[in-house]
Amino acid sequence: MPAEERYARPLDLPVGRLLRDTDEPIRGGTMLWVFTDPHRGHEFAYNRWYERDHYYGGCMIGAENFAGSRWVAPRAHKDARFPDPTPMPFGRRDGSYACLYWILADRPEHWLDWGTPQVHALYAADRGFAGRPHYHTATYRLDWRAHRDPDPVPLELALDHRYPGMVALVVDPAPGADPAARDAWFDERLPDWLPGSPVATVSSWSLIPLLDTKPAFVPVDPAADRRLQVHFLATDPLDVWERYRTLADDLAASGAGTVAIAMPFVPTVVGTDRYVDDLW
Repeated sequence: MPAEERYARPLDLPVGRLLRDTDEPIRGGTMLWVFTDPHRGHEFAYNRWYERDHYYGGCMIGAENFAGSRWVAPRAHKDARFPDPTPMPFGRRDGSYACLYWILADRPEHWLDWGTPQVHALYAADRGFAGRPHYHTATYRLDWRAHRDPDPVPLELALDHRYPGMVALVVDPAPGADPAARDAWFDERLPDWLPGSPVATVSSWSLIPLLDTKPAFVPVDPAADRRLQVHFLATDPLDVWERYRTLADDLAASGAGTVAIAMPFVPTVVGTDRYVDDLW
């Protein structure tokens, strides 16, 4: 279809439908997720190093990496996380910054072949930052996406759209349950849960193992059946946080899965030190 026709009319999609593919020429299918803290006392230095050097030198200059964004969890947002305790391999209040990067579909191996030696090269050139722990850094493959609106902001544009809020849900299958039941439950629930809410887009991602040559400081989550959901919101997630508690309770009651951790974030303000004095 010519571009003049493709983009001249809204997509013919019912509200809330789960989209498991897209035919846009620029199609995202892989995400790099980086979840870290600065060491206490190094908040300002970490923020400036990451956004002025590593965001670009470690990620955005890579082939097939076409979008990125940084998100922060101030103290109040960490306090809101649940459940407590969490089964994740880090504490409920660990992790102040989440960075998301979109990589073109079907090219994760090519990107990792660039990204892994690139990180080693940056650290060898004294362009690393030792004063930070990595809690969960991984690449993910897109499983499905869900939109609230019939003519939505495509997931590929979500990081550039600058949403005011983002929620990361880590979802486990229920013990003894078929992992497919977890997706089936969201497939049924989201068409009623999304309309009328500030949640514009939900996407679900499955883990792609990092290369064995990854830096030693990057941990590996042993729970391969976990799924990372990324929700983009038109508001601060704390404004509607009870919706997420109810969603998690309903999922657990269904017997299809459980929320291992729910984490609300707001975007960093690029070029500023906003939030760095409100992390703990």
